[in-house]
Amino acid sequence: MSEPADRRYGPATLPRERGPLSAAVVEALRHPPHDLPADLGVGLDPADPITDEDLQLTLFLCYELHYRGWLGVDESWEWQPTLLALRARCERAFEAALRRLVGAPPVPAAGVAAGLAELVAADDGPSLAATLQRRADLAQFREFVVHRSVYHLREADPHSWALPRLGGPAKAALVEIQTDEYGNGRLDRMHAELFRSTLDRLGLDTAYGAHVDVVPAVTLATNNLMSLFGLHRRLRGALLGHLAAFEMTSSLPNRRYGNGLRRLGFDEVATRFYDEHVEADAVHEQIAAHDMCGGLVRVEPALAEDVLFGAAAGLAVDRLFAAHLLDRWAAGRSSLRTPAPPALPPRVSLVALPAVAPPAPPALV
Repeated sequence: MSEPADRRYGPATLPRERGPLSAAVVEALRHPPHDLPADLGVGLDPADPITDEDLQLTLFLCYELHYRGWLGVDESWEWQPTLLALRARCERAFEAALRRLVGAPPVPAAGVAAGLAELVAADDGPSLAATLQRRADLAQFREFVVHRSVYHLREADPHSWALPRLGGPAKAALVEIQTDEYGNGRLDRMHAELFRSTLDRLGLDTAYGAHVDVVPAVTLATNNLMSLFGLHRRLRGALLGHLAAFEMTSSLPNRRYGNGLRRLGFDEVATRFYDEHVEADAVHEQIAAHDMCGGLVRVEPALAEDVLFGAAAGLAVDRLFAAHLLDRWAAGRSSLRTPAPPALPPRVSLVALPAVAPPAPPALV
C-alpha cells in the first residue's frame, strides 16, 4: 500500500514499539493477518497500567484499527481473534486500574446531573490551563498542542461510538453536541480542522497521528480511556459520563489557552479552535449533563453509576496528564518522550477559514 498523497486524514504511520507487547503487535501488523502466540500478554500485571508505556501503546495500536487504521496494515487485522484476545487482556488491566483509582462514585438523591456537578466541583487537579495562559513559553505551549493532537485530530469520533447504542432523549442530545463538533457538516468549521490550523500556525506537523511516537503513556491513556468506553456497549454510560465531564470542564480552560496563545503573539487563526470552544462548550455543558446523561438514566436507571464512573475516570486521568506536564516543566525538562521539533515560521493555514471576526479576547485573570 503506497503512502496517500494527503497525510492529514490518515491512516497514521505505525509508531515505534515501547516494550515486548507493543513490539510483538507492531511486527505482526507489518504482515498479513495471522495468529499471535497464545500466551502473549497472559499474566499481564504492570505496576501502573495507566502509565505503562508498553500497555498503553499496545492498546492504542489495537484501537486505531477501529478508527482510520495504520498505513500499510491489512484492514482485516481489525477483527483478528488473537489480537482481540490480547487487547482484552490489556483492557482488563487498564479498566481495573481505573476502578481502583476512582472507586464507585455514589449517585446523589438529586440525580445524575447533580452527581456530575459534584464531581466537577470537587476536581482539584493542577491548573495546567492557568500555566499555559500566564507563564508557559512557546516551546511548552507547542508541547501541549502536540499532546492534544492525538485526540483533537479526531475530535468527537470516540464519543460517536455511542450513537448506534442509544435511543430517545440521550441520542438526540448527543447528536446535538456532535453536530457542533463536526462543524454542522462544513469542513472549515469541524473542530478537528480548526485544531489542524493551530498546529500549522505553531509550525507543527498536521498529519493525522503524526505525534503518537513522542507522547508518553499518560497521554495515550487519555485517548485509550475514550476508546475503551466507546468500543464496549456495556460501558456506554461511562462514555456519556466522560463526555459530560469533558464539556463541563472545557469552557474556562479553552478561554485560557486562547489567551495564552495571544500572549505569545499568535493570531486569530491559531486561537480560533480555543475561542470556538469557549461559547460552544458552555452550551454543551447543560445539554450533556441534563439532556444526554439525565435522559439516558431516565430510560436506563441502572446506568447512573456507570455515568459517574466515566466522568470520574476522565477527570482523574486528566489530572495525571496535567501533573505530568507541570512536573516536567517545573524540573526544566520536556514533557514529551522526545522534544518537539524546532518551530517553523508561521504558515498559511491549511483550512480556508472564512473572514469571521473572533470573539473579543477576555481579560487575563
